[in-house]
Amino acid sequence: MKYNFNESINRLQTNSVKWDEVENLFGDKEILPMWVADMDFKSPQPVIEALKKRADHGIYGYTTRPDSYYEATVGWMKRRHNWTIEKDWITFTPGVVPALGIIVQSFTNPGDKIIIQQPVYYPFMSVIEKNGREIVNNPLRLENGRYYMDFEDLEKKIDPSVKMIIISNPHNPVGRVWEQDELTKLGEICLKHNILVVSDEIHSDLVYEGNIHTPFASISDNFAGRSITCTAPSKTFNLAGLQTSNMIIPNQELRERFNKALEDRFIGMTNTFGVTALIAAYEEGEEWLDQLLVYLKGNLDFLNEYIKSNIPEVKVIKPDATYLVWLDCRELGLDAKKLEEVIQKQGKVAFDEGYIFGKEGEGFTRINIACPRALLEEGLKRFSEALKK
Repeated sequence: MKYNFNESINRLQTNSVKWDEVENLFGDKEILPMWVADMDFKSPQPVIEALKKRADHGIYGYTTRPDSYYEATVGWMKRRHNWTIEKDWITFTPGVVPALGIIVQSFTNPGDKIIIQQPVYYPFMSVIEKNGREIVNNPLRLENGRYYMDFEDLEKKIDPSVKMIIISNPHNPVGRVWEQDELTKLGEICLKHNILVVSDEIHSDLVYEGNIHTPFASISDNFAGRSITCTAPSKTFNLAGLQTSNMIIPNQELRERFNKALEDRFIGMTNTFGVTALIAAYEEGEEWLDQLLVYLKGNLDFLNEYIKSNIPEVKVIKPDATYLVWLDCRELGLDAKKLEEVIQKQGKVAFDEGYIFGKEGEGFTRINIACPRALLEEGLKRFSEALKK
């Protein structure tokens, strides 16, 4: 099946956070939204057909997860990431961010320290601070347009009150696919200090050719035993609204502790359509995903050339993965708020402001390129013209 990712689909009046909340969020209904991480593409046709069939049944009562749900997940991890997991390791949650909150509550105590690597996905900060834990920032190093982990800084900041690190793998927003030797070095440090590694791998399927995603827990049994891996089909197949994700927890003691926390909060009931979508996506969605990655690479190349020709002061941090592109705007000489004002007020386009990812993000912005190329071109045109005013 050949998919048409150039198709323009009107998402207004579909209760879309990205499109229908523009005026509430940005104060202007003419804003072009290129911020939040969902795509302006239809999901794979087999997923659509499976959901239609399920909807036609007409009864949407309490739903269990059949063996095929777990088999689809196990099969996907093996085929796409060469990671052999067991059915029993998989725990359903209604989203990665809610799961992070429960992980923080379950495996740390108020006042404990949790390491993150800024600039990083901003809910990491929220789930730590709102649960009364302390953030320890181990900032990434930017060298010649590429980000790296700073292991020397990491070791300096570890003390007995550090209980956990949350990593983004692949990294959001900088787009790095962490290499196995980098993850190994991180894991060895964490094992030495008995630090639990929580690896958010929700973008792991969106890796560009020439890069290989390594699940942190796949590297060794020791790493698997001291880690929790966060996965979901939501970013991969544009299914975020179906509230379906899986935590992969090989260590039985950790898994039982996490499952008890879910039970205590009465969380874990399955979304009827989420089950159907996950099975169809993982079993029949690879053709769509492979075509999507080619289209996204084309969008990335288009963005690179456009910015090089029209806004040379802006530097593209080339991503290894994800449809989110990190732009270094520091040469424009604008402070964080002024940059935001120029983009939104004058350009009438909404990106994600860099400063929300931590102070290391000031002077940067994040753009979502998972849209038809014509829409991407319009957004870049608005951005370029705003900077010239």
